[in-house]
Amino acid sequence: MPVSAAYREYVLEQLGRVAPVTAKSMFGGVGVYSDGLFFALVAGDAVYFKVDDGNRPAFEAAGSGPFLPYGDPGKPMQYYGVAEELLEDPDALRPWMHGALDAARRARTKKRK
Repeated sequence: MPVSAAYREYVLEQLGRVAPVTAKSMFGGVGVYSDGLFFALVAGDAVYFKVDDGNRPAFEAAGSGPFLPYGDPGKPMQYYGVAEELLEDPDALRPWMHGALDAARRARTKKRK
């Protein structure tokens, strides 16, 4: 899903208030990295953070659901939507972003084993 240039810039600026980030275009969307970890994606002008068993319950409790790039609920990606209001508040965003970075670290460690 395409991402507008303005939204891409906005998201990177907001996430960058919590930790240094870089971005790479991918499949019409944007992959977001921090310290070499792919922890977020932007698609269709929405932000999704990496989840696993460690942080998924918090997203579900907040009413967030998985990124469904093909529209098939049977094939969710392990990225859940980030509430738009969190992007405006770095203090509120920080624990969600750190949780996504932790999930990305755990996924990287699993791959190495």
